[in-house]
Amino acid sequence: MENRPQWGTRAGFILAAVGSAIGLGNIWRFPATAYENGGGAFFLPYLFALLTAGIPLLILEFTLGHKYRGSAPLSYARMSKKYEWLGWWQVGIAFIISTYYAVIIAWAMSYSVFSFNLSWGDDTVGFLVSDYLQLAAPGEFGSLVPSVLIPLLLVWIITLGVLFKGVKKGIEKANKIFIPALVILFLIIVVRALTLDGAVDGLNAFFKPDWGALSSGKVWVAAYGQIFFSLSIAFAIMITYSSYLPKKSDITNNAFITGFSNSGFELLAGIGVFSILGFMAAQQGVGVDEVVKGGVALAFMVFPQVINEFPAFNQFFGFLFFGSLVLAGLSSLISIVETFVAGVQDKFKISRTKAVAYGGGLSAVLSLAFATQGGLNLLDVVDYFINQFGVALAGLVQVIVVVWLVKALKPLQHHANEVSDVKLTGFLGSWWKISLTFITPLVLGYMMVDLIRTNISEVYGAADGYSRAFTVQYGWIVALLAILVGVALSFIKWNKGEVEISSSSSKEVNK
Repeated sequence: MENRPQWGTRAGFILAAVGSAIGLGNIWRFPATAYENGGGAFFLPYLFALLTAGIPLLILEFTLGHKYRGSAPLSYARMSKKYEWLGWWQVGIAFIISTYYAVIIAWAMSYSVFSFNLSWGDDTVGFLVSDYLQLAAPGEFGSLVPSVLIPLLLVWIITLGVLFKGVKKGIEKANKIFIPALVILFLIIVVRALTLDGAVDGLNAFFKPDWGALSSGKVWVAAYGQIFFSLSIAFAIMITYSSYLPKKSDITNNAFITGFSNSGFELLAGIGVFSILGFMAAQQGVGVDEVVKGGVALAFMVFPQVINEFPAFNQFFGFLFFGSLVLAGLSSLISIVETFVAGVQDKFKISRTKAVAYGGGLSAVLSLAFATQGGLNLLDVVDYFINQFGVALAGLVQVIVVVWLVKALKPLQHHANEVSDVKLTGFLGSWWKISLTFITPLVLGYMMVDLIRTNISEVYGAADGYSRAFTVQYGWIVALLAILVGVALSFIKWNKGEVEISSSSSKEVNK
């Protein structure tokens, strides 16, 4: 345990945590989610969700990793040997996400190059689907697509190269470059976007509050969903990263900084995206509501179309936008892969080099499935089910296990207070315990029941031609596989004495 690597500086940890949280979803998920759920009014439930779920869960995961000094499986095993499987489940979720997340970064890398001569032409939808991805019918894989495969290899070379270097010389150093560069790039994008014709109309559409929306439970659930998926909670990242912190670390303050930095970038992304959508609507003579999209469609169909219509410096703006996607994606992918590298290292006592080669290498090989002609459809289904029935469900189980079954909240609070300048005492302590004991599990529980009911009665992606068999095979089964692999790995015995903790402050909850 004494040989565990550490961050070189506090700023290095915060930049890595923020880099993990700030990903593709901040840019293409948040603006559309806010717009569809009350515009400016959405910021109230969003802030409430950040304060009652996002930051409390960040404090919980930072404390778990710091107190038990291990990857997610080892930290849970040290908390209670019965729940090691939960750590492996979260690692399994991260592993699955890494296989397709790398491919989206590869697309962004390709589009950065396409920006130089606007290769996507006037039909941006047709270019993405037919020319670039060569999309096959749902359920068909087809052959590998060279234009996706080549940048995908580059993504993995960068990611694994950083991870081979280790925590301080690799991850920390990379994030000290990626995150400031990302913020600078996106600030340039936002400043330019605000000067476009129609930008004000776009911002009015984004910020105009629909107060009536606040009476809808779905709006509040959407706010919790956005916070949950945005902050990298419940797939082992924050536990792993905090295990590399030095003994004296301001855990509580770090969680607030990470949470608010992530939300600040989401707000910046919303301003940039809607200024640009306002410009696009003005150019086409339609309402902003007619051009709003989220996800892959926003980044790879709508934005190239907007870039075509830019009054000047089209190529430069395109390169900035897709370059920012690459940076946001790489910082997140590095953190995702680190979770299973750390888990494999801890469990099997192998060198970091071997753990990166085996874990990262296997993920890279499996990611080839998403570089085929059927890759987009496969990615869409796997992403939906692993997020909804992996991340969200694992988060619910995590809170129930830690708070209600192991009853570890009080010892964790004591540990956080011992090492933090900002103490979880008085109002702050009560807020933390009430949020994790009641508010978060109730909201996540409601989300899960509603999701299960919806997905049983309806076929996800039916409008896009997805069959029930396709969603079961690559959605439900993949999500279930993460749990089963997690349980199986928990049956492998640890090396003698590995789960015991020598530090007296870490003995209170061991079982």
